[in-house]
Amino acid sequence: MSEYVLSCCSTADLTEQHFKDRNINYICFHFELDGKQYLDDLGKSVPFDKFYQAMVDGAETKTSQINADEFETYFESFLKEGKDILHLCLSSGISGVINSAMLAKTNLEEKYPDRKIYIVDSLGASSGYGLIMDKLADLRDQGMSIDELRQWAENHKLNLHHWFFSTDLTFYIKGGRVSKTAGIVGGILGICPLLNMDNEGRLIPRFKIKGKRKVIRTIVDKMEAFAQDGLEYSDKCYISQSACYEDAKAVADLVEQRFPKLKGNVEINSVGTTIGSHTGPGTVALFFWGRKRNN
Repeated sequence: MSEYVLSCCSTADLTEQHFKDRNINYICFHFELDGKQYLDDLGKSVPFDKFYQAMVDGAETKTSQINADEFETYFESFLKEGKDILHLCLSSGISGVINSAMLAKTNLEEKYPDRKIYIVDSLGASSGYGLIMDKLADLRDQGMSIDELRQWAENHKLNLHHWFFSTDLTFYIKGGRVSKTAGIVGGILGICPLLNMDNEGRLIPRFKIKGKRKVIRTIVDKMEAFAQDGLEYSDKCYISQSACYEDAKAVADLVEQRFPKLKGNVEINSVGTTIGSHTGPGTVALFFWGRKRNN
């Protein structure tokens, strides 16, 4: 058993079984569905299919991050056991949750001066953030100390690439990421925006691709362009999807055809209720290791 705890937020969008199998702890964000508050608990409180259907049917959604008191209670449960903690937060480019974690850290360091509490900004989101956590679990299991693992995370988090596309602009318009006029025109023309996460962990629109088939090819082209060793890529690849499994499977099949040395099959997860509250249904995200993100 590890002498320290490896931890993240639920917005890493892996399954509960995956977190359990890899001995990764997590703390849950919150969301509201038509005014009723739930934990973003990996689809247990509200199954993903019901959540996205509710959005399609017009339900109002809101999200709230983990507050400092919640982090303090969560972290202290490990500190009381004599464990040190390495916690990676959802990207500061899309959430201020790291501030709550840092406040909890400061309060607890006075109470537990002999314990280490490390907070790292993942600069990642959804199963890209999850892919970082999975790699850290590998390195921990290989014997890396908490200090070494913290430094590895800081040195390599920008090597994790996030590419997203959406076939439904409704919630991008609602959230202000796409103007109403551009969204209406884009819908008529079948435009699928292709976005990625920049080196500050912000989600940036990069291209406007016409048609689902073309955007599926293009997102895999981006993996070929940026992946470590190009078509010789031999690490893991994750995908997240929000109520559009067939689109995600089409991307996964193409990735597996094009990258024969891939480590295992592409893993497809659901976009969780926190991030999904902002993307809505119809989003596919592709995650892989590559050269450092620099813009």
